[in-house]
Amino acid sequence: MTEAADRKLTVLIAADTYPPDVNGASVFCYRLARALHARGHEVHVVAARNEPGADSVEYNDEATIHRLQSVRAFTHEYYRLVFPRHARSSIGALLEEIRPDVVHVQCHYMIGDAAITEAEKRRVRTISTNHFMPENLEPFLPFPQWFLDIVSRNSWKDMGRLMRKTAAVTTPTALAARTMAEHAGLDHVLPISNGIDSSAYELAPGETIERPEHPTVLFVGRLAVEKNVDVLIRAIGELASTVDAHLEIVGDGEQRTSLRALVEELGLQDRVHFLGHISDEELHRSYLRADVFCQPGTAELQSLVSLEAMSASRPVVLADALALPHLVTDGDNGYLFTPGDPQDLAAKLGAVLTADAGERARMGRSSHERAVQHSQDKTVDLFEMLYRGATVEEVRAQL
Repeated sequence: MTEAADRKLTVLIAADTYPPDVNGASVFCYRLARALHARGHEVHVVAARNEPGADSVEYNDEATIHRLQSVRAFTHEYYRLVFPRHARSSIGALLEEIRPDVVHVQCHYMIGDAAITEAEKRRVRTISTNHFMPENLEPFLPFPQWFLDIVSRNSWKDMGRLMRKTAAVTTPTALAARTMAEHAGLDHVLPISNGIDSSAYELAPGETIERPEHPTVLFVGRLAVEKNVDVLIRAIGELASTVDAHLEIVGDGEQRTSLRALVEELGLQDRVHFLGHISDEELHRSYLRADVFCQPGTAELQSLVSLEAMSASRPVVLADALALPHLVTDGDNGYLFTPGDPQDLAAKLGAVLTADAGERARMGRSSHERAVQHSQDKTVDLFEMLYRGATVEEVRAQL
């Protein structure tokens, strides 16, 4: 029997990445913590410390953040590693101290592994969510492909071994759930959307947005290999002879130098603008200023930034890969393009940018209608059900 729906809970979110890290998983964890806190729950987050030093505690508005001593991953700009023995001892002590009602694990590496292991010892209810594809690691591992394939298979195997111990397993989309069933042997994964507060990206009453003089394509995200921003830049070059399209790139990452070099090589310095990290307010305006949003990444389990752009009523052009196709229907709210093909991407972007304003507005409205189906309130409702003891079958009936 599930607990009384009005009892406030103590929730421990165990995450290998958390702000100021900038990626989809860290953003999800922050928004979940903030939403749970707003509902009156006591929220704790355990994550790697972002700088050298001993374990520490931060008291943020959304949660108490427990930072574990870590070392820098030498192949990545900001990702940090917590040694397994230290993760287990620190998380074990933390569980004894705060006595959470539930542990919500966000990954099966390091902190996630330790949290599942230590919670199981103490019979603490544990929920696991997967935001990660093992293939995301490949650009940061300096090994031949045959060895990377072994790493990937073992990572999927570990995911299955660990997450099978938890009371429920979730991932953002049905396609991601099927992928986990195929590779990790997890057959009862719940597809629970990351959720989005669409109102944060809509044009506010009385708000005005100064539109650029030229058609604008927007990309938001990490400048990482799997995001394929180079394909988007090449597509802007392909468009140059027919559409005066400019590209705004929001975000930063390890590929910044090579992408800037590509822009110079193609002579697109006047058309491609690197904005770096920007504030939430500036991001809101960037979505509303753009004519079309593009996500060329091929390792997206959902793509929060695509949902944000759709919430802002923007048409979207997305790679026909992994979970992105569930966000768009060709000609309805945008287009899918062949991954890695700048000519096809240019054609699809051109189809949106050369459409009349009324047609683009119609596509934007369709995007918004799809985005609101991913309500953050519903997402938090479903996780609360799981936290309070609901079975996978009971939650599945609400999807």
